[in-house]
Amino acid sequence: MLDLPRARDRMVNIHVGRRGIHDREILQAMREVPREAFVEPGFEEFAYEDTPLPIADGQTISQPYIVAFMIEMADVKPGDHVLEIGTGSGYAAAVMSRIVEQVYTIERHPGLAETAKRRFEKLGYRNIEVRTGDGTKGWPQAAPFDAIVVTASGPGAPLALQEQLDVGGRLVIPVGDDPDLQRLLKVTRTGAATYSEEDFGGVRFVPLIGEQGWSENGTVTKVGRPLRHPHPISLPDMIAAAAEPLPDFDDPAFGALFDRFADRRVVLLGEASHGTSEFYRARAAITRRLVERHGFTIVAVEADWPDAAAIDRYARHR
Repeated sequence: MLDLPRARDRMVNIHVGRRGIHDREILQAMREVPREAFVEPGFEEFAYEDTPLPIADGQTISQPYIVAFMIEMADVKPGDHVLEIGTGSGYAAAVMSRIVEQVYTIERHPGLAETAKRRFEKLGYRNIEVRTGDGTKGWPQAAPFDAIVVTASGPGAPLALQEQLDVGGRLVIPVGDDPDLQRLLKVTRTGAATYSEEDFGGVRFVPLIGEQGWSENGTVTKVGRPLRHPHPISLPDMIAAAAEPLPDFDDPAFGALFDRFADRRVVLLGEASHGTSEFYRARAAITRRLVERHGFTIVAVEADWPDAAAIDRYARHR
């Protein structure tokens, strides 16, 4: 039987903490909120994988790392009032509610909004208010906000949301004209009518539908104050942005990078650099780590790998 609390703690340590999220409030909130309560029935065993999962109405629950990253970008703190656009399953709002004073969240799909409400009530999260409607218009009655987090991609940052930020407030939103190539932006209100902007790289989200976003048929409705148009990013640049620095293959820290996969049923090692000495050394180090530290008992290797027989004997004798 899956130990969900242990899986949750492992998710926070490996998929979130080791990838650069160091805010203690966020890490503690993600340890507290049971993600399995926010996925569809039958998906509970995958709740702590670092991957998006399908929910109703063709939407998704974002991968844990992205949830943590966007919350960290928004720089939420105790005492803050935060607006979320795109409630979805309710998971991100739940995580933020463990940090801030009040979360307001808007969902355009009535069924998702109602399900999220029930989840919050069941878990006793009483500082979250849910509304069904057009999130691109924001929530004027509850403004100004210290932070606004948008979990869908628009053609730009809606004017209504920018204007509902308090001075010093942060808006985190994915934007872009291409559904397969968006940029994650952080917009900070620096004065009554001035804003600064930071670009945090390529992402992919569902479209932001609404009066100041995309229409149902995929055309732009009204964007509001335009931001700098995000520059196209090449595939090599995307790979470089996602890449992690590697220690030497003989350094124990190299094998430790792959602990994040130790709870998987199957681990496949890629063949992109097949035939090089670096490839064989890396594969041996990863295999050794999985066998010695995580109890893997079967290692499948290529027939032309020079050390195949030795590694196979090593694995079978563990």
